[in-house]
Amino acid sequence: MLKYLKKYWYFCLLAPLFMFGEIAMDLWQPDMMSEIVDKGVLAADMDVIISIGVIMILLVLFGGFCGIMSGVFANLASQQFANDLRKDLFRKIMNLSFQQTDKISTGSLITRLSNDVTQVERMVMMAIRSVVRCSVMFVGGIFMLSRQSLRFALIAVCALPIVVFLVFFFMKKASPLFKVVQQKLDGVNNVMQENVAGARVVKAYVKEDYEMERFDDANDALCEINLKVQSILAFMGPCMNIVLNVCVVGILYVGGITVKSGGGLTPGEIMASITYMAMILNGVMFMANIFQTFTRAKASADRISEVLKEQEIIKDGEMTLDNEAMAKGQVEFKDVSFTYPNSGGQPVLHHISFKVSRGETLAIIGSTGSGKSSLVNLIPRFYDCTEGEVLVNGVNVKDHKLQDLREKIGIVLQKAELYSRSIEANIRWGKETATPWEIKNAAEIAQADDFICDTEYGYYTNVTEGGHSLSGGQKQRISIARAVLKDPEILIFDDSTSALDLRTEANLYEALKKASPDATKIIIAQRIASVKDADRIAVIENGTIADIGTHEELMENSEYYREIYNSQLKGGVDVE
Repeated sequence: MLKYLKKYWYFCLLAPLFMFGEIAMDLWQPDMMSEIVDKGVLAADMDVIISIGVIMILLVLFGGFCGIMSGVFANLASQQFANDLRKDLFRKIMNLSFQQTDKISTGSLITRLSNDVTQVERMVMMAIRSVVRCSVMFVGGIFMLSRQSLRFALIAVCALPIVVFLVFFFMKKASPLFKVVQQKLDGVNNVMQENVAGARVVKAYVKEDYEMERFDDANDALCEINLKVQSILAFMGPCMNIVLNVCVVGILYVGGITVKSGGGLTPGEIMASITYMAMILNGVMFMANIFQTFTRAKASADRISEVLKEQEIIKDGEMTLDNEAMAKGQVEFKDVSFTYPNSGGQPVLHHISFKVSRGETLAIIGSTGSGKSSLVNLIPRFYDCTEGEVLVNGVNVKDHKLQDLREKIGIVLQKAELYSRSIEANIRWGKETATPWEIKNAAEIAQADDFICDTEYGYYTNVTEGGHSLSGGQKQRISIARAVLKDPEILIFDDSTSALDLRTEANLYEALKKASPDATKIIIAQRIASVKDADRIAVIENGTIADIGTHEELMENSEYYREIYNSQLKGGVDVE
């Protein structure tokens, strides 16, 4: 991830330089305090106290300025780093195929985009600022301590292996648990995301207590692993303090013996030595905290890299629009079979072959789970077929550029997805440059104009999150208007009129036929009454096309179609 810091190299350089200035001032302070004690206090010389004190104040102000600037530049680097990383991660998630997003839960993706990026951002901040602070404080402290007495420096050197051992011991215990912490956080986010999205179902089935128990279990698991990590790390601070205090006692003992024997040490120098020793060991303790942050960030970085390193499964083809065959709007399946990746199950589709010409309407009916949605998902390459070929405009979909392919297709999915913005903005998704007249015309074709105009602000009425302020039929009609506005060569309705009454549905198809006579239409439906006027009807049974033909042909030749017809219609009247 260092590539994200390259463009901010100047911030990464300036932050440590200013930090060096701040630490230099901190290291100078004990030496000057030693002079105040020895030459001012013990000698009762107020002029020395005042003159050195003024210099110390000026140095403190300069050190404070350096510390502020170091923090500013470190924040600029880390925040910009996180901003770029978060954008690239989101862009990567948006470009993942359905096959890839099926492997990673929504809650986990949210955690990686938020908490994991924050952990790595903290690591960058510490790497730029705190590592320099600790290193300079440690090396500078030993140097300044050795100036006071080599014996004192020897005490620090003897304590160092103990401190290093403690750091590595506790980090080794805690490191494997940080990845588990992030996984448990995934679990909390998963439960939260499911319950926010499905709040109405939870309330309808009075499952609030059950869902609260699920959340409590996930949250307790997160709390338990966090406590385990913090319990391990909680021992590190007291152990470090014990080593620090033993070193201070050692300095006082050696210093006292040296002063008593007339070895040349003064009380001020002993005071300065104690301060330097505290600086050295505090620097090591702070470095231990940095190791903790780095270890946790490493787990987060691995999770982020797992997404960033995902290779594109659905890749662009080489064909350009200029090289495209002239069979516009044509869809053809040639001996297509399909199995969902990583499912380990049986193929969903078996040897499917059919052809839909420009302007033709093909209806697809079949029982639940027969493979209808899986079939149409292969046309815009939401998935790639396992065997055979899917052709659009006479060219294999794998040879199309994805954007060019999907620009030709308008698809309305089973679940009507709307976003928390105005109705006009939701429809405009189909064509960003659309005029208000074009948007209104698309809504009229989708039989949505009347109810939209009856809302308080018309087309500029805001839709609540998930479209909960609208009925199922209203959401479906807005989604259809969005696809119609796109004016695609191929229009796919994946059971997207299920919430409409038969009259509204008939009016929709009639308006669509007049407005887009050249568009190829593929309609998945459950009701024969909805599709009996289609040019052809394909009956899918157990992942294969059992029969295909007009309504009249199927009534004559397909027993399965007649069974569906008789179960739904009696004397031409819809039982429903």
